This record gives sequence, C-alpha cells and structure tokens, in this order.
Amino acid sequence: MPDFGEENDFLEALHDESSSDQGYITAMSHFYRGEIGRIMVWRQRLDTTTTWGITTTGTIFTVAFSFETVPHLIFFFNLAIVLMMLWIEARRYRFYDAFRARVRMLEAHFITPVILREKPKLEGNWRKLVAEDLLVPAFKISMFESIGRRLQRNYAFITTIILTAWITKIFIHPPAGQEINSLGSLYSALSVGAFPSWFIATIMLGTFLAVTSVTIYIAKNSTGEITEVGKSSRTNWMG
Repeated sequence: MPDFGEENDFLEALHDESSSDQGYITAMSHFYRGEIGRIMVWRQRLDTTTTWGITTTGTIFTVAFSFETVPHLIFFFNLAIVLMMLWIEARRYRFYDAFRARVRMLEAHFITPVILREKPKLEGNWRKLVAEDLLVPAFKISMFESIGRRLQRNYAFITTIILTAWITKIFIHPPAGQEINSLGSLYSALSVGAFPSWFIATIMLGTFLAVTSVTIYIAKNSTGEITEVGKSSRTNWMG
C-alpha cells in the first residue's frame, strides 16, 4: 500500500492502482459529480409535486371551511388532484431511483476503496453493470413500488388529512334541514346533488383502504433507501 498523506486528494488516492490510470480516475470523478447533479434535479422535481399537492389542499381547506354554502364534494376534487400529483411524483421517483442506483454503485465500489485505502472491490462486476445501464437505461423499481414509497413518505398523511377534513366539513356544515347524531344521519348527509350517499361512501372507504393497504405492504416488503441502525451505531457517530 502506498503511503497516503493528508494532502493527497481523491484523484491521488487511486493513482497508483494497477487497474486504473489518471485519465480513468478523472473521468469517473466527473461522472460521479454529474450523476449527483442529476439526482438532485430529480429530487427537486419530487419536492415540486408534493408542494403542489399541499398547496392545493390548503387552498381547498380554506374555501371549504370559510363558506358554509360550499358543498363537501369539493374534497372529492381535492382528493383527485392529490392522487394525480401522487401519480406524477411516482413516475418522477422511478427516474430519481434509477440514477440514484448508479450513484450508490459508484459510492460502494469506487469511493469506498478510497476511504478504506484498499483495492477496488470487483464483486458483481460493477463496471459492467454501470456501463450496461448507461447503454440501456432501465428502471430499478416498479410503478407500484414507486407509488407505495411516495405514499409512505408523504401522500398517506395528506390523503388521511383530506378524508378527516371531509368528515369534519359534513359535521360542521351539514346539509340544510339535517342533524347529524348517528351513523345513519351521517350516511344520509353524504349525498350531494346527483351523487348518492353510497357513491361518496365508496370513494371515502375505498381511498382509505387502498392507501392503508399499499403503504403497509410497501413498508413490510420494500428495502427502503436508508437502513435503520441501533443505538450503538448512533453512539459511534455522535461520539
């Protein structure tokens, strides 16, 4: 092993490796920086759709609770907009995850040897995998898992708040001539215009069950982005 001094930077750390040359290290360094920049752009796009969903929800809440004459059906459109944002964000997340996978590959097999001052790890032939992904890019997760991850991170909370506000709106501003004092009266109050009670109830229960089921399934079966650590590991980091 060469003697590493504190003044040696990232490029000098791998300069003496038999499997690398200076041009290769320089190219890989710029490639890594480029991939970092790309995933940051996609990460900002994820934040944008979440912001749209939250802003729309806040605006509709203000209108719904400020005017008694506004029917509670407005939350149906709120729910539709948020679910549309979820779909768009899930599509963007698949791109973000695909590029993030490249970054993780470089960090695990290219950056880690520098930190540990060891020879590059060749398990899994990572260079070939990265090259193939550059030639034929591919998503690393399905659309279903992507939707589940975004639900788990943000949208499960947003949809739950919308459904709660929907019920609250009915209690605060019940239809004219109706008093809500039982489940039956609540069910009757769900109807709005040409939309019967069973239709509104189906949307509410269906949305709640679907969001809860997908979120729980993904939480149990998806590996996630960050691994949970114990208190001992945290102690090592905190000093």
